[in-house]
Amino acid sequence: MTILSIILGVLMLIVGISCLFTPLATMLAAGYIVGILLLVYGIANIIRAITEKGDALEWIMSILAIIVGIVAIVRPGGTLALDTVIVYLLAAFFLIEGVIQIVLSIKTKGVNKNWVPELISGILFLLLGILSFANPTFAAVTVGVLISFFFIVTGISLITLGMAGGAED
Repeated sequence: MTILSIILGVLMLIVGISCLFTPLATMLAAGYIVGILLLVYGIANIIRAITEKGDALEWIMSILAIIVGIVAIVRPGGTLALDTVIVYLLAAFFLIEGVIQIVLSIKTKGVNKNWVPELISGILFLLLGILSFANPTFAAVTVGVLISFFFIVTGISLITLGMAGGAED
């Protein structure tokens, strides 16, 4: 398992570095990944609903996830629709996170010595959210970069785990 961990880590590191140089293409591939995840999620939930006698809502959500997953994977433009949703969800997250950080920093002004950096962080998140809504390509590139960082960090973690002998052969 140690060798396998190192090999997988190196592969993830290579993929992460590759994604870092092509963040927009990485973001466009995210729709396929989400489609596949929805398909797998729906199938797994149907199996669970069968074995555990799930209620109607579980069945409906599972079937809906399968349909959306299939449409996203098979239908031209389906992944583009998911990519668009991901971009706007990220922009909304930035806006909401910014507002929350600003409010919390002002509320804890008297108690928290680090309220100014928190306020600045909140303002930056708020501006990032506004910029992401105004220019969705910016948010798409941001998602691509975040995905690449995920692969890079995971790759490094697997390599160090393998080199430390954290897993049995």
